[in-house]
Amino acid sequence: MSSPFLTQNNRFFWRSFMFLFLNCITIRTKPCCSGNPPSLRTLTFDGDLTFDEVHHAATDFGHRFQMLPLAVLHPKSVSDIATTIKHIWHLGAHSNITVAARGHGHSLHGQAQAHHGIVINMEALRSPKKHVYTGKAPYVDVSGGELWINVLHETLKYGLAPKSWTDYLHLSIGGTLSNAGISGQAFRHGPQISNVHQLEVVTGKGEVLNCSENQNDDLFYSVLGGLGQFGIITRARISLEAAPQKVKWIRVLYSDFTTFARDQEHLIAAEKAFDYIEGFVIINRTGILNNWRSSFDPQDPVQASQFKSDGKTLFCLELAKYFNTDESDQQHEEIINKLSLLKYIQPTLFLTEVSYEEFLDRVHVSEVKLQSKGLWEVPHPWLNLLIPKSNIQAFAEEVFGNILTTTSNGPILIYPVNKSKWDNRTSAVIPDEDIFYLVAFLSSAVNSSAGTDSLEHILTQNKRILEFCETANLGVKQYLPHYTMQEDWQAHFGPQWKVFVQRKSTYDPLAILAPGQRIFQKAIPFW
Repeated sequence: MSSPFLTQNNRFFWRSFMFLFLNCITIRTKPCCSGNPPSLRTLTFDGDLTFDEVHHAATDFGHRFQMLPLAVLHPKSVSDIATTIKHIWHLGAHSNITVAARGHGHSLHGQAQAHHGIVINMEALRSPKKHVYTGKAPYVDVSGGELWINVLHETLKYGLAPKSWTDYLHLSIGGTLSNAGISGQAFRHGPQISNVHQLEVVTGKGEVLNCSENQNDDLFYSVLGGLGQFGIITRARISLEAAPQKVKWIRVLYSDFTTFARDQEHLIAAEKAFDYIEGFVIINRTGILNNWRSSFDPQDPVQASQFKSDGKTLFCLELAKYFNTDESDQQHEEIINKLSLLKYIQPTLFLTEVSYEEFLDRVHVSEVKLQSKGLWEVPHPWLNLLIPKSNIQAFAEEVFGNILTTTSNGPILIYPVNKSKWDNRTSAVIPDEDIFYLVAFLSSAVNSSAGTDSLEHILTQNKRILEFCETANLGVKQYLPHYTMQEDWQAHFGPQWKVFVQRKSTYDPLAILAPGQRIFQKAIPFW
């Protein structure tokens, strides 16, 4: 990984390391907070710092961790955030107070929580104005607390849209850029962190800094994929492209994983074949094609009606081709020609045509249905892995052949991306191969269950998968990682750990930010 830090004298690293790990004693017990520091109540804000209504900030989408904060800041300006952090910085290492930025609360393991600390409600910072530049290299300037769905709505007014997405758009800008932001467009455009021109960041010292490739570049690359450890993203300049009007949306099935993977890898290498490529695993689900009929049309209705999926593990390739309305007939013919080169099960070709916005916001439709049934606010013990191409076959054989055999408790995504589309200067950690796969087990648990959909069963299943990956030495990296021990984090970052520690000592030396990640714990001096 290239970084200006790597050319500095090793003495700087060890001084930083000693500051963080030897000169400090980590407090691993419950922080001792007698009420709230009176000085916090003396601060002046454009928004509001509340000490009373804080329970909503003690949970998240994962519904597994609950850490009650001391207070919640509802900022109306970036200076509100800077004032808060700078004040805590001046309190020094003797203060136990930490700060977590919370967007739409979609974290899984309490990453946006701060036990006895301050949670910043980033959605309060959202501005009704989003500046869209429509010139030669279009972009949009948005608040870090803004949701991607609102960015889409605004940019579509100008016939433009961001290039890279996540599958779910009701997430904050700062939240996804602090991780990576991956979806079916990543094979072509890279993750969302590869499509950012500029950031405004509040560091762990309370400094408000603009950063980009040409200005404060180390901070820029630190924050992108940095898990909130180096600064809070308060504004981002996102790259845009011309937005299509329509989408041809396609699903086909495979019974053989090797063929399925080979076709996926062929498609991500092809020039202008499709604009979105993902896959998912279907385990022991009967009547799967019938579930698609309300939205998708079978290419051959007679053959599709005769297809039997009972008891089989199948692999679904999901594709999308973007186009404008006047290109519909031409695009359909080209798609059929491209599909003819693939080795899927012929009766399982299903197609539909939707608007670009409908396609991108497709997961929200499922969310609304689950909410109506009371199945959304449940534990989500998700497991997201990045697996080198060279080991994906071994992974699939063991996991889909032995560990997961009866059913799945949610979607299982699996698709390849190109490493060349990722910038190795960011803090994001990926496998060291030109092609690697995202495999996401997006399980939902039933609180009252003692069966295969119970939280305990799913967590045990996840543990078996991780233990296999480690035992088989597959070179797997977790995406949206979660560890409780620092040695596990060090193993996760591998050779990048040294740079990560240096960056922490530079931008957040008191470990004020993002305590819920459990990478660094705020420490108190030895003396």
